[in-house]
Amino acid sequence: MRAMPSADVDERATIGAGTTIWHLAQVREHATIGQNCIVGRGAYVGPGVQVGDNVKLQNHALVYEPARLGDGVFVGPAAVLTNDEYPRAVTPEGRLKSGDDWHMVGVVVGEGASIGARAVCVAPLTIGRWALIAAGAVVVKDVPDFALVVGVPGRRVGWVGRAGVPLQPKGDGVFVCPQTGELYEESAERLTELF
Repeated sequence: MRAMPSADVDERATIGAGTTIWHLAQVREHATIGQNCIVGRGAYVGPGVQVGDNVKLQNHALVYEPARLGDGVFVGPAAVLTNDEYPRAVTPEGRLKSGDDWHMVGVVVGEGASIGARAVCVAPLTIGRWALIAAGAVVVKDVPDFALVVGVPGRRVGWVGRAGVPLQPKGDGVFVCPQTGELYEESAERLTELF
């Protein structure tokens, strides 16, 4: 593990071999970051957040607890994974809220998924394996595997393969990746790989 001098890495965090934590990034207590990850400048990883291997958190990405990120996940610059369904600074009585006054909910991101720059993922939700969230999207509901999601609110406009390239329809619910030639099948608004 390599951390730049200006990074703030809590001694109770677990950081895997080959991971680099860049300037002004903060990794909080009990966070777990896997091997060969990149935590960009000014990124934030909250207490207890779980990050898999080969993950890239780009500059100023904000990953709030209790998020869980699978292997190979990409979180773009200034993207945010939230953790509060009903955010308020104060209670109804006007008292400043503490950790005991709210219930954290998290974002779960499946293997290989990518979240574009400045996208906002509003917890609680699950982003499926190899899904692609476009830059600036606001995701408010679960995203299936391989989905291409754009807009505010986020909506599925197509499918992507493992290469991240939009899939092309081949007929009869079968899609092909123009880059790799891999085949996928759509059924009941879900996509599965054909091996």
